[in-house]
Amino acid sequence: MLDHIGPGADIIVPLANGEPVTLLDAIEEQAALLTGVRVHQMHALHDRRYLHGEFGDHLRHVSYFLSHVTRPCFIAGTLDLVPNNFSEMKAILQGATHDPLVLASASPPDRHGYFSLGLNADYVSSFIGRARFFLEANRQMPRTFGRNQIHISQVVGWSEADYPMLRMTPTLPSEADMRIAASVAERIPDGATIQVGIGGIPNAILSALTGHRDLGVHTELISDGVMDLVEAGVVNGVAKQLNRTKTVGTFALGTQRLYDFLDENTAIELWPVRYVNDPRIIAQESGFVSINATIAVDLLGQCASETVAGMYYSSSGGQADFARGAMYSDGGQGFVVLHSTAKDGAVSKIVSQLSAGDVVTTLKNTVDKVVTEWGVAELRGRSIRARAHALIAVADPAHRDSLTAAATRLGYI
Repeated sequence: MLDHIGPGADIIVPLANGEPVTLLDAIEEQAALLTGVRVHQMHALHDRRYLHGEFGDHLRHVSYFLSHVTRPCFIAGTLDLVPNNFSEMKAILQGATHDPLVLASASPPDRHGYFSLGLNADYVSSFIGRARFFLEANRQMPRTFGRNQIHISQVVGWSEADYPMLRMTPTLPSEADMRIAASVAERIPDGATIQVGIGGIPNAILSALTGHRDLGVHTELISDGVMDLVEAGVVNGVAKQLNRTKTVGTFALGTQRLYDFLDENTAIELWPVRYVNDPRIIAQESGFVSINATIAVDLLGQCASETVAGMYYSSSGGQADFARGAMYSDGGQGFVVLHSTAKDGAVSKIVSQLSAGDVVTTLKNTVDKVVTEWGVAELRGRSIRARAHALIAVADPAHRDSLTAAATRLGYI
């Protein structure tokens, strides 16, 4: 593998469990022999020495979405962060790299000579046939279907590995999560196609959909909650316009039960993110429902989803992709969900103005419905005055007077 990494090389690595652990271990061991090599990756889950700048310019990480592992490294200045919409990652990487080498974990080749990129398709699958691939064939990687297959003739080399996938245990929903979920679930009709992320609120929403019928899934992330709805017969995709009867995502992350469920399951397909997250594709599904979490919302409806108090926490991901797609969908709905407060109620997450340095992830003109445990604020097509009143109404009661005073001072109401 190291023979394929020259001076100034660009390496592209999938996110999460798509990272080939043994291959990157080998690269780190030989980092002193490398010159100006950059590793491009979203959402790294393995802590590595090069993330902390141990090898200087020999080997440097370029991040496209911060995780709990890379967040402190970004703050320390030992890696770079490139803002992006997830749907545009392939185009961004194509422009930022020269003759890249893709290193990815995959399932072992089948009897036809095809590897599966397993729990991922993401941005990497778009480079099949367009870039050099060196694969790590992990015996414990589930074999999945969709547009993430690569033939042995299309790789410059491959190695074998045998280690378990990283697992994520679903977060147990809180009472506030359940109240938010109830408000969202009652607005989702049978036959809708949905996108939902991971965490306490998304888990609660998926659990609240068990009484629905004929739902479809076209989502960034396949999670345990999606699996539960498929197994219950709630999600069958029969009403979808695209990929009818198939549950479509671009990567999967969850428990071992999820990984076992995905293995050789033809009902689930992983497609490149430039397709899954493309607002123009999403808009072709009528009645599309997008559900995304945010960190703070101001009284205009601007959503700051990637910074906390002006400090970078993650990145844009696919939030704006799906919000725009839902906006253009015939009968589509876009939900932005959050708890009304933080720090045991001391801090309101509905704010008069965003903090200095906070980044707007989803524009006020795109935001449709903002949901807290206190209800739903309908924003699409409404005036600034109406928006402010609606958002104050879903703020925690303890903060409504101060928000009203601030809105008056700003001339919003």
